[in-house]
Amino acid sequence: MAGWAEFIAAFGVFFLSHSIPVRPKVKAWLVARVGQRGFTLGYSLLSLAVLAWVIGAAGRAPFVLLWGWAAWQGPVTVSLMLVVCVILGLAIARPNPFSFGGATNARFDPARPGIVRVTRHPMLLALALWALGHMVPNGDLAHVILFGCFAGFAGMGGVLIDRRKRRAMGAEWVRLEHARRQAGSVPQSWPAAVLRSALGCVLYALVLGAHPYLFGVSPLG
Repeated sequence: MAGWAEFIAAFGVFFLSHSIPVRPKVKAWLVARVGQRGFTLGYSLLSLAVLAWVIGAAGRAPFVLLWGWAAWQGPVTVSLMLVVCVILGLAIARPNPFSFGGATNARFDPARPGIVRVTRHPMLLALALWALGHMVPNGDLAHVILFGCFAGFAGMGGVLIDRRKRRAMGAEWVRLEHARRQAGSVPQSWPAAVLRSALGCVLYALVLGAHPYLFGVSPLG
């Protein structure tokens, strides 16, 4: 059990760091002291640091094989990661009153919701696809727990955010959701959508190139 201690501790810190700071009273207290941008930056840096710790702890946990590696698994992960990066390119810093991380939400046009027409929570969808894609070629117990929990976290996160946002926005949430469902997947600006998609592809190329140096494994074999 001692070999699992770091992995368990890292997971505990991960879930605490993603639940306590976003509680309404705690978040309000923090925002009042560091501002909304300061809170977003600090929360993002904390999330990345804890994520790096959890991933590293999974690699150091005792190795218990659940399924072996096969040649078809790598292309599944590589293909899903392209989708993940394009979703991130389309979703980061764009108006989205339904989920976390939305920027300038007052500019959200439910008649032209873009990626938000596909899902109210594109960032969580990206997290779920990342997790499931990485679970396929990593069939040891620690990584299955890691990526399985992240996928479950993304799914449950959407449910909890919907509940919180609907309670906070009231009738406005219902109005925007109805309009979103009636709209097509039309971006507010086609040039911006093309540029964001291109940036997502650039991110994808950077991830492929940096992966061997950051994690010691080449996704291209």
